[in-house]
Amino acid sequence: VQLQASGGGLVQPGGSLRLACAASKFTLDYYAIAWFRQAPGKEREWVSCMGSSDGSAYYAGSVKGRFTISRDNVGNTMYLQMDNLKPEDTGVYYCAVSRYSQASTVKSAYAYWGQGTLVTVSS
Repeated sequence: VQLQASGGGLVQPGGSLRLACAASKFTLDYYAIAWFRQAPGKEREWVSCMGSSDGSAYYAGSVKGRFTISRDNVGNTMYLQMDNLKPEDTGVYYCAVSRYSQASTVKSAYAYWGQGTLVTVSS
């Protein structure tokens, strides 16, 4: 099982980035997916998740209305579209795949993790 995250970079406040996470050696569409992030000196926190059954998406209050999680089951890839980025969105973003089909905000529900991609929001 492998998850390869990409798409991070430096962006100005108000800008956009699209993170991608390609899965290999297993089928993504049967499992819940999530994005977490870790700011410098802080614990890893949940950002967004999506179940596999009905595709319901959930967002942390700090990103709701600005971020969109999605999945491409054909391409076996998950995405996080980030718009209107703020300096407080800076951090390493991690994709994660659960052992279960139901979405969860809890780190321990996710068995597989990508390597992380750095997002820096700064002018």
